Amino acid sequence: MTTTALQEPVRKTSPGAAREPRRRTGRIRRISLPYLLLLPALLLELLVHLVPMVIGIVMSFKELTQFYIRDWGTAPWSGLGNYKVSVDFDAPVGEALLHSFFVTVGFTLLSVGLCWLIGTAAAVYMQDTFRGRGLLRALFLVPYALPVYAAVITWVFMFQHDNGLVNHVLHDQLHLTDQPSFWLIGDNSFYALLTVSVWKGWPFAFLIVMAGLQNIPRELYEAAALDGAGMWQQIRRITLPSLRPVNQVLVLVLFLWTFNDFNTPYVLFGKAAPEAADLISVHIYQASFVTWNFGTGSAMSVLLLLFLLVVTGVYLLFTSRGRRAADV
Repeated sequence: MTTTALQEPVRKTSPGAAREPRRRTGRIRRISLPYLLLLPALLLELLVHLVPMVIGIVMSFKELTQFYIRDWGTAPWSGLGNYKVSVDFDAPVGEALLHSFFVTVGFTLLSVGLCWLIGTAAAVYMQDTFRGRGLLRALFLVPYALPVYAAVITWVFMFQHDNGLVNHVLHDQLHLTDQPSFWLIGDNSFYALLTVSVWKGWPFAFLIVMAGLQNIPRELYEAAALDGAGMWQQIRRITLPSLRPVNQVLVLVLFLWTFNDFNTPYVLFGKAAPEAADLISVHIYQASFVTWNFGTGSAMSVLLLLFLLVVTGVYLLFTSRGRRAADV
């Protein structure tokens, strides 16, 4: 008697087939590990920046004064009332905000332009080899490395009317003024603020431009010199075009930093900045914490945020188009 054994067909498997799922799992782990490590920092960034931003936007729609500051959630809902007050340029609040905006725009353009000009000139000069270059480079970075309060409060003493160093040099030594000037009040306050801002900001431009200059091959300058190009022609034809990507980022960063600068005018003038130096950051602070109208101050902050977002978007759009045109 014979029996027929039914045998299952033999599966054709290779040694690497069983390892394939393990390889995929290991690859997924390797790809996801950096993001998992960054996740706590991203959550903290959201907690520190995004949550206050959302709260500020909600506060801008409320009639929030000092009477509701303990429980601001119970403040009456005002809708767009705070925004209407802020942009009503015929009323005192809107007129003061518009004036502060124009002062801030003029101050920012002058400060950014001077910081870039001085920083670029210093970086180009430091490309030459001479004795003491390392020491001079370190001294250039001192204003940027100093704490803001320590640096600005030093300028406050220097701008004093009676015994300040600025009046001593301009009036007593050089005799450029008929009498000692008041630098921290009146129209001169704008120039005092601009001086401190440029003094504090140009080392950053110097540092960024100097790093960008390291990527320009020296052979280009040597070839241009052999062709008879002078120093100004080399700067115009080689240095500035090569630094265009660096300068595009540098100008944007300087603009945002300067436009939002609060520490410098606050330490220089205190809570009440002079009308000539009424930057919008201090103006919003006064609207919120001096007049105790937190709803209007929040609305002004939201309007400032929207303005900076629009300016940044337009700037990035034009610079990206310029880069594409240059590549073509």
